[in-house]
Amino acid sequence: MSVTVRVPAKVNVQLAVGAARPDGFHDLANVFLAVGLYDEVTVTPADELRITCEGPDAAQVPLDRTNLAARAAIALAARRGIAPDVHVHIAKDIPVAGGMAGGSADGAGALLACDRLWGTGASRAELLAICAELGSDVPFSLVGGAALGVGRGERLTALEVGGTFHWVFAMAERGLSTPAVFREFDRLAEGREIPEPVASAELVAALAKGDAEALAAAVSNDLQPAALSLFPELADTLAAGRGAGALAALVSGSGPTTAFLTRDAESAEKVAGALRTSGTCRTVRTAVGAVAGARVV
Repeated sequence: MSVTVRVPAKVNVQLAVGAARPDGFHDLANVFLAVGLYDEVTVTPADELRITCEGPDAAQVPLDRTNLAARAAIALAARRGIAPDVHVHIAKDIPVAGGMAGGSADGAGALLACDRLWGTGASRAELLAICAELGSDVPFSLVGGAALGVGRGERLTALEVGGTFHWVFAMAERGLSTPAVFREFDRLAEGREIPEPVASAELVAALAKGDAEALAAAVSNDLQPAALSLFPELADTLAAGRGAGALAALVSGSGPTTAFLTRDAESAEKVAGALRTSGTCRTVRTAVGAVAGARVV
């Protein structure tokens, strides 16, 4: 017997970052939108915990117990007093180290898959609590749709989405470390007052209306200057997308994937084509949002 869970990528349509806390984390106002790029996580009974991975950039995915999928299996098994003896196979399609929560998606997918495989009967609240222990983005990977995440991003409030938003994503030639981007954010912010992070009312309203132009006017990412400081070439990718007619262009989360909001599917294909020939990125994908979170298939 095996269980397979399909789990989406995310884009941050707003990422407001507060000052560093004593514990080293930052308070966030993080507006997530789940988009239709997916990893599939399959769990099968085994003699011991084992992780395998296939797909684009699979060689960059750790196959030991640091992998969030492995940590998810271990966390759920520990709560039930059982051994985490499963083979977890990850079929990657979400960019690796791309700021689109691919690792978090795998953690949420493995958690839901192990819950079903073992018949633990865990409540939604318990699964979300385990997700929050695993990482800031993991709870959203479980629920999907659109949500405001506060605290480290793990405390979620669902947001209404009134239509379909069309996106283009450009994957960079190399990755960016999320901790390194936050350290650069702190360095760039040194000596100035950092306001408390709050969600944009205009952005939340644009999501609810399904208004792409209003959403484009409101998107923001406080980590973008830090990402561009560490990876200046991303500015060329952003410029190429804007020049091709994207309504908005921004770094996705901590990067280095860049995200382009477009008016419709036809515009998305035009922007994607221009980016593919721009020489500023490695690969280009189109996707729509919002989509559902982790689901058994």
